Amino acid sequence: MKRDCGAWIIMLSHKVKKRLNEMTSDFGITGVQSRILGYILERCQEGPVYQKDLEDVFGLSRSTATGILQLLEKNGLLTRESVSWDARLKSLVPTEKAAQVDAAMKKAIQDMEAEMIEGVSPGQQQVFLEVAAKISENLDRGSALRG
Repeated sequence: MKRDCGAWIIMLSHKVKKRLNEMTSDFGITGVQSRILGYILERCQEGPVYQKDLEDVFGLSRSTATGILQLLEKNGLLTRESVSWDARLKSLVPTEKAAQVDAAMKKAIQDMEAEMIEGVSPGQQQVFLEVAAKISENLDRGSALRG
C-alpha cells in the first residue's frame, strides 16, 4: 500500500508519542505532561509561569490544562503559589523532583532522536526539516483561508 504524506506524518507522530509515553511512564506522567513540565522549568527562569501561558503555548483548553496541572501537582512535580496582587492567580513552581525528571527525560529524548536519525545523512535530515516546515506552513495558510 502506498502512503501519502499525511499518512506518513500520522504514522510517525503515533510512533513518537507512543515511545515518549513509554519513556515517561516510569515517572508517572505522559509525554504531553513531560513537555509541559519542561516548558515550565525553562520559562520559570525568566519569570512567573501561569496556567494561561500553557493554554496559549500548547493550544490547550482551560479544563485540559487544569487536569494536567493537577496531575503534575499530585505527582509532586509542581506547586501552585498565590501571587500577592491577585488571590485567584497562581504561579506554577516546579519542584526539585521536576528538575530530576526533566533531566532524565531530556536524556531519553536525545537517545530517541539519535535512534530516529540513525542511517539518515545530515543532508537528508536538512531536507526533511525543510519539507516538514513547508508542509506546516501550507497547512497554516490553508487554515487561515478557511477562516
